[in-house]
Amino acid sequence: MKKRVLAVVMCALMAGTAFTGFKDAGDDKELVLFTWEGMFPQEVLDDFEKETGVKVVYSNFDTDETMLEKLSMAKGGDYDIVIADDYILETAIQEGLAEKLDKDSLENIKNINPLYQGQFYDPDDEYTVPYGAGIPLIVYDPEQVDIDIKGYKDLWDPSLEDSIALTANYRVLNGITQLSMGESMNEEDVDVIKKTGEKLLELAPNVRLIQDDNTQNALLNGEASVAFLYTSQVTAALAENPDLKVVYPEEGLGFGIMGMFIPSEAPDKDAAYSFMDYIMQPEVAAKCTDYIGYYSTNKAADELVNPDLVVPDDVTKGEIVQNVSQDADAQYQKNWTEFKAACD
Repeated sequence: MKKRVLAVVMCALMAGTAFTGFKDAGDDKELVLFTWEGMFPQEVLDDFEKETGVKVVYSNFDTDETMLEKLSMAKGGDYDIVIADDYILETAIQEGLAEKLDKDSLENIKNINPLYQGQFYDPDDEYTVPYGAGIPLIVYDPEQVDIDIKGYKDLWDPSLEDSIALTANYRVLNGITQLSMGESMNEEDVDVIKKTGEKLLELAPNVRLIQDDNTQNALLNGEASVAFLYTSQVTAALAENPDLKVVYPEEGLGFGIMGMFIPSEAPDKDAAYSFMDYIMQPEVAAKCTDYIGYYSTNKAADELVNPDLVVPDDVTKGEIVQNVSQDADAQYQKNWTEFKAACD
């Protein structure tokens, strides 16, 4: 995910029998965790080691593509647990680099929120477990806006002229426009995408600015009264002004998911299963979620985390931006270029 805010949770101690084998294994037992820097509070990793006697070796990568390259070179070995973004998970599974999960070894998998399951990269949830979700959302100042914003379609309301701040992801902005039209975020029909471009141009008069970094500042300093923000920006805005209103669009969410998987040739699969199950404990998941600032994908942890990182129960649908054909992508980019020019 380009920007993330998302989360899992912290840690209730597991039943003693779950880890007995590791405690007898000695101090040299290790689990190699492969993900981005800063994805776990040290407390969670330390508690896992105390419970199991298994030391977590934290190995990080800078991009999903780097992860895939290293895992491919290791032929699915070297690492015990990997956490990466949705689109690259699909490739790892297709290339045989991910273990088909033994669900009987994952007692806490029942805690995962169904909203984030059954996604395109793992439709039957055979290989991956969600760790956190990034969800761009509409945030607005109710004192400065005369309408009750309920969905993407309301961004086109004439009363919002020159008042909206947008992030700068071309596929996401095309995507939410399509959701407002009753279409998929991943529409492939070029003629339909051209209509998306026409609809986007109609939004231009309402746009105050488009920028990717610290977009929330425009909302906080009064330059904009409405903003479409990445998850981290949403939480930053709410931390400074709790009176802002967050909209979970009625047309459905657009989100990204980070998922955990066990490589097909992981050196210690027993330790990997234990770590994965440990992370899905509500208390542990909550700690992780609050730490990384992503939305909670662990339903059992929702009541333990920052409420700003919990999607309401009445939100039941969402879609992930996926790869599309070259022709479709070219039209999306054309729409974006023309839209930005119209907003200048």
